[in-house]
Amino acid sequence: MLAASPKPRLKILLAAPRGFCAGVERAIQIVERALAKWGAPVYVRHEIVHNRFVVESLEAKGAVFVAELDAVPDDRPVIFSAHGVPKSVPAAARSRAMTYVDATCPLVSKVHHEAERHFAAGHHIVLIGHAGHPEVIGTIGQLPVGAVTLVETVADVTRFEPPPAAGLAYVTQTTLSVDDTAAIAAALRMRFPGIVGPRKDDICYATTNRQAAVKELAAQADALLVVGAPNSSNSRRLVEVATGAGCPRAMLIQRASDIDWTMLAQARTLGITAGASAPETLVDEVIEAARTRYEVELAELVVTREDVHFNLPRALAD
Repeated sequence: MLAASPKPRLKILLAAPRGFCAGVERAIQIVERALAKWGAPVYVRHEIVHNRFVVESLEAKGAVFVAELDAVPDDRPVIFSAHGVPKSVPAAARSRAMTYVDATCPLVSKVHHEAERHFAAGHHIVLIGHAGHPEVIGTIGQLPVGAVTLVETVADVTRFEPPPAAGLAYVTQTTLSVDDTAAIAAALRMRFPGIVGPRKDDICYATTNRQAAVKELAAQADALLVVGAPNSSNSRRLVEVATGAGCPRAMLIQRASDIDWTMLAQARTLGITAGASAPETLVDEVIEAARTRYEVELAELVVTREDVHFNLPRALAD
């Protein structure tokens, strides 16, 4: 009887940091604390974070996810997602005397406050971001209609015509490509030398750190998997960063079942990371799937360590 062929060897490099950021951890905690305080069901307007595994886990505990407030009964609490909401949403909740908790990431709230401060100083706001993303919709919704212009590319900057006699300021979505955003901001400053920018980069620490880790990973890996959702901006950016850093075989997957193993057939070193809303259990699932096919050597590529923590809203902090 012939002995079974040995499994091929595969080195897996895990990016560090990866996965949950402090804003995502806080948002999930808010839903769980609300369920403990008020009982099920607790309603959540939009996905609390962009990850189906997380959403389905919370649904199993009694959370109900809805598109808009009109699907929420007046007598049940509602939570607003980590991406932020237009001011009209909490205003509508107050008009119905609803109990609500805002789970907006504090770093997104920081961008909202910046936009409001610049608008109060007489500036027209330029928002660097992606059209239709919930965070962009929420940021635009902090100010009156027409007060914000969205630019997505350097080409948009060349076409942009500001309102007459208005000063300019810019803010950015927090989950963008660091390099792409720097290019757009540079184009804005070149065309409008007097434009006011953020005191500190709006792209959040987690996005910046994960992209830096992926650049290091891409230099050493034959292929790279990003665990995250297709509607997760920061996860999609990680794939783009990996490709731009020289790893063309980079793939976004939600679960291990999504892996195209033929793409990895010639890989000897596989990089793995996870978007800021992807739980570590999904990374573990991918590693276990690899172990069924390969003799795996596991190592971690540490770029930085994170120790950021955000407090819960006062209503749920006890």
